[in-house]
Amino acid sequence: MLAITNAKVYPITGKPMDGATVLIDGGKIVAVGRVEIPSSAETLDASGQYLFPGFIDPHTHVGLWGEGDGHMAYDGNEWTQVTTPQVRALDAINPHHISFADARSAGVTTVQTLPGSGNPIGGEMVVVKTYGRTADEMVLRRPSGLKGAFGENPKRLHGQNNKRTPSTRMGVAAVIRQHLIKAQEYKPENGRDIGLELTAMVLRREIPLRLHAHRADDIVTAIRIAKEFDVDLSIEHATSGYMIADFLAEAGYPVNIGPTLGSRTKLETANLTFRAAGILAKAGCRVSLITDHPFVPLTFHRLIGALSVREGMSEEDALKAMTINPALTLGVEARVGSIEVGKDADLVLWSDHPFKTRARVLATYINGNCVFEQV
Repeated sequence: MLAITNAKVYPITGKPMDGATVLIDGGKIVAVGRVEIPSSAETLDASGQYLFPGFIDPHTHVGLWGEGDGHMAYDGNEWTQVTTPQVRALDAINPHHISFADARSAGVTTVQTLPGSGNPIGGEMVVVKTYGRTADEMVLRRPSGLKGAFGENPKRLHGQNNKRTPSTRMGVAAVIRQHLIKAQEYKPENGRDIGLELTAMVLRREIPLRLHAHRADDIVTAIRIAKEFDVDLSIEHATSGYMIADFLAEAGYPVNIGPTLGSRTKLETANLTFRAAGILAKAGCRVSLITDHPFVPLTFHRLIGALSVREGMSEEDALKAMTINPALTLGVEARVGSIEVGKDADLVLWSDHPFKTRARVLATYINGNCVFEQV
């Protein structure tokens, strides 16, 4: 049993508490606030420090993309086919990759990692904790969604590079629709197809379709298709989503926005701005902030929140966009995303408020175990 005492605690789902205690036992949070500490508990005095739930990034390629490892470490897109629902991110995760250590040192304790956006239908996604010896023991939710993509990436990879459909936005939408129709017609008694089995879960609304869409018109097409097939949806990236904020809010689908801390690398990101998250949140969207690691390193996750606040997002909304909102969008809110009794003890002790430039992670806990400590 561990008692972290005298910290300024940000539970996220409630108001910050000065001089509070969080009691941990068996990897779970068992008490928060003014707590009577059992004599058998180990006590950590966190006076002058800040205790937050571990941050959650709902859109990364951690552990499967490769960084500084050369081509042989790249496992992002199975580009040999146009639709690849049968591939699973879990099968490519290297839990010992340095990116997971980077995440822990930055206070990120949960990520969704996923195939890339080269294919209109890209494969199975998984939510993992950022510490473990094997990928399987890190899993928090699997499957957590089916990845798909609109726009420049599939057009370039298939139409431009390989001279096959899709080469246009019409073609991308048609491929996605045709795949969903194929899944509607799938009968396992005629022979198993693991990709169609996964897509059938989307059609039964057991998992969402998570669609990469930067441009406003692609976002509208994603919503059009989701409504046609009556499936759950999350919008991934949404660079120009703020231009149709009221439309997105009315549609009611969650928005994972970013990566914002980067350059305008293609036409789709021409409208990139840190104002976007605040505009969408004020419109009533459930917004989560993403790094798209490694395209923006996870070490900068908190800076995205800080810069979003600087450009108009409320501090409360920004913190929710890094904790409870992604937990809800990923379907893991019963276990992570806030400091509440019964949830996993995924906690981060900071030297100062994480939106302050000089703040450092002092210690990161996952399931109550210290997995990073500042030397």
